[in-house]
Amino acid sequence: MSKYLSNRFMLANMVAVIILASASIPQTISAELKNSETTIVPATLVKNGHLTICKLDKSSYEIVKTIKMIITAYSSTPDQTDDTPFITASNKRVADGIIANNMLPFGTKVRIPELYGDKIFTVEDRMHSRMGKYRADIWFAEYQQAKNFGAKHGIQVEVVEI
Repeated sequence: MSKYLSNRFMLANMVAVIILASASIPQTISAELKNSETTIVPATLVKNGHLTICKLDKSSYEIVKTIKMIITAYSSTPDQTDDTPFITASNKRVADGIIANNMLPFGTKVRIPELYGDKIFTVEDRMHSRMGKYRADIWFAEYQQAKNFGAKHGIQVEVVEI
């Protein structure tokens, strides 16, 4: 395929994504707290003493709100990031559980139950402004993992308070 046709194909795909994103009107729903008690669950530490895994009991967090979003994925390649592909917009090093979003403040904890059950993600990165506010990008260590993830439309994202 010629470079001209390839560029036209990529442009057509970008236009289609923008049309689909603007066609779905996101809704924000407030959730009420069902259990006000907090339970602390022991965390697993690695040998260097840094917290790596923290399994949360469902009663140890509160769902603050639910937002419908398009979920995509990215990896630390220069074509998907800037010139510092392993550093997030919040100046943290990329790691499992990092998510990019343009609406939520850095440090916001979110769950994506439909895709990841009780796994907690932390907003530490941003996306290009053309992606808008109702899109989240999950970081993957490998390019092929991010590519295989694709785009998931109309996914409920829960903003949680721990």
